[in-house]
Amino acid sequence: MEQFNEDQIKHILNQYAKKRNREKNYYHDNNKNNEMFQVKNRERAKKHYDNNKEKKKEKYENNKEFLRARQLYYYYKKNDKLDAFKEKYEDKCEILKLKGIQF
Repeated sequence: MEQFNEDQIKHILNQYAKKRNREKNYYHDNNKNNEMFQVKNRERAKKHYDNNKEKKKEKYENNKEFLRARQLYYYYKKNDKLDAFKEKYEDKCEILKLKGIQF
């Protein structure tokens, strides 16, 4: 693989930043309020949802325990009761640690 020096890396990052700004401005100036674009975009989004509904459901089913544990963790964190969470739900703490959430 090719190695880049500092100047080349900066140049590549600047190109990327300019491209992202150009795309963002184009969307906000031309497409955001264009009715034809909105209709096409909504149709595309609905089609994507219909095609991937089962995948999303399967992903949730595979990660159900983790998602429940994470939601419970965030609830206790929001209410500043993390100690109570750790005492009550040691099994859920283990699930979260395995997925990389640090307390």
